[in-house]
Amino acid sequence: MRRGPVTVRPPATSANLGPGFDAFGLALELRDEVTVEVADSGLEIEISGEGAESLPVDENHLIVRSLRAAFGRLGVAPPGLRVRCVNRIPHGRGLGSSSAAICAGVMAARALVADGELELDAYGALDLATELEGHPDNVAPCLVGGFTTAWRQPDGVDVLRLDPAEEISAFLFVPSQPLSTHVARGLLPKDVPHADASFNAGRSGLLALALTTPGLAAERRRELLFAGTEDRLHQDYRAPAMEQSAQLIARLRADGHPAVVSGAGPSVLAFGVSGAPALRAAEYARGVDPRVGDSNWGAAELPVAAVGVVVDDEKAR
Repeated sequence: MRRGPVTVRPPATSANLGPGFDAFGLALELRDEVTVEVADSGLEIEISGEGAESLPVDENHLIVRSLRAAFGRLGVAPPGLRVRCVNRIPHGRGLGSSSAAICAGVMAARALVADGELELDAYGALDLATELEGHPDNVAPCLVGGFTTAWRQPDGVDVLRLDPAEEISAFLFVPSQPLSTHVARGLLPKDVPHADASFNAGRSGLLALALTTPGLAAERRRELLFAGTEDRLHQDYRAPAMEQSAQLIARLRADGHPAVVSGAGPSVLAFGVSGAPALRAAEYARGVDPRVGDSNWGAAELPVAAVGVVVDDEKAR
């Protein structure tokens, strides 16, 4: 085992993207930074940024749990660990912060073990990360970047990665208050009408093509993205828990912008297309109704992250 340190930088991710519930994901160029080093004994955790005042600094920390799981899968047990986290991805906002932590732990452990990339290959890492997270829609783009669809096979999880067209960017609208993924999932019905399932199947195929087909005119791409982001499986059911998000999406879509709930919410993602009418994100963020919740929404434009977790293991020896 190498002592390190090794530094990993996992990206934020947005799952579902409207119709692709529990399948589609998109990596975004906003990254946490995690440095892990093998120590002689004990556990030392240092956290700055998002969650610094609330995250555990013991074995319950999700990165530590993921490190332990990956080390166990690799058949090693370090005598001690030092973990330093610089958190930039907002927590509890539907931007894949838990997947980033899990993927950071798995990939850091792999880098610290000799031949770790052979003992735990890309599919092994995806399987383990999915096992820890519970579903693959965020961990897949976090690991491989780009636009992904992930699904379960009898022998594990599989993923297909595609590059979105270069002219596509993501506008994120992020409230200051979080929403529990557990709460959001609890609002979903056990069954949905066949017509709604059929509707989403068609829109999912359209969205994948609208995101990745080269050579489309800007306005045509935006039209296809708008239609392709329609959903009947989850967003309306979750709206009572995120009234401001639902209102913001309605305003964006009324103006022709392809907008969806990011993951389980409450953040909102809207696709921008270079050459199409501009999306004035700050104006929409300022227009959120403070009477029904959060009065402090932020807005930012992020490029798609072409690569997933970046691993700097030059010193991991």
